[in-house]
Amino acid sequence: MKDILVTGGAGHVGSSLVDRLLKEDEYRVTVVDDLSTGHRRKMSFLGQERCNFIKADVNERQDIQEVMLSRQFYAVFHLAAVVGVQRTQEDPCSVLLDIEGIRNILDLCKNIGVKRYLYSSSSEVYGEPVETPQHEQRTPLNSRVPYAVVKNVGESFARSYHQEFGLDFTIFRLFNTYGPRQSEDFVISHFVARALRGDDITIYGDGSQSRTFCYVDDTVDTMVTTLREEACLNDVINIGASVEVSVLELAQRIIQITNSNSKIVYLPPLPDGDMTRRQPDNSKMLKLLKRDLIPLDDGIQRLLNDQIFMDLCGLKD
Repeated sequence: MKDILVTGGAGHVGSSLVDRLLKEDEYRVTVVDDLSTGHRRKMSFLGQERCNFIKADVNERQDIQEVMLSRQFYAVFHLAAVVGVQRTQEDPCSVLLDIEGIRNILDLCKNIGVKRYLYSSSSEVYGEPVETPQHEQRTPLNSRVPYAVVKNVGESFARSYHQEFGLDFTIFRLFNTYGPRQSEDFVISHFVARALRGDDITIYGDGSQSRTFCYVDDTVDTMVTTLREEACLNDVINIGASVEVSVLELAQRIIQITNSNSKIVYLPPLPDGDMTRRQPDNSKMLKLLKRDLIPLDDGIQRLLNDQIFMDLCGLKD
């Protein structure tokens, strides 16, 4: 049985990834999170035989060293980070601390003989796109916001440790991923929760900025398939849907699906970090999955039927 470490495992994508890994009989999973933004309610796997949760901060060398010396880990999924452009714009120094966590994890991976390091980067590294869709090798990385800069530094660390120490890696550039365990300060969960309450839905700018939205099951299926099939070795893969939707259209669709009386209210544009478009070239992802992605309307309906989502948003059935 292969031991897998998942950092940030009490978060939205991290907790869903752990659930997905535990569906594979060959993996035993250790989950690390400091619970600063993650939550125990997202960890439905607590108490399972092949899963162990440890509260620890990856930015603290002693904390994570004790964890990583406790088992001979085959692979490490490093998802622990301060997430979200707006959140890190409000507290830009906090995201810089994540560089120390990246260094800690990679040093320990190298020292204890981890076979594979899988790093969660972000579409934000592309900055304002110079081409659409964004391709892993062709599209330049030009963002200057702190969150994206740290993710880009993390990618460089992974390549450097491979070049110098032979540590194999895969970099996941995640585009907008939504699901029932996402906190309410991200766009789809925020819009859905406000629509269910009948509150106004606020949009920054005119709402013409567009994004693609990938349901979390598609995201974690890709991540686990990458590990299992030893795919994208020492390479980068975009993870995201390819159908662009404007923020205004998204709000309108959610109001319609939830049969809400919410009104759309426009706010001034964000001063920085709200890119006009996001669309990945997701051909690598589709080749791995060998299936279509979950359509947006179906994914929104899954949120509405999910008790964890309702509980996290303080909503009744």
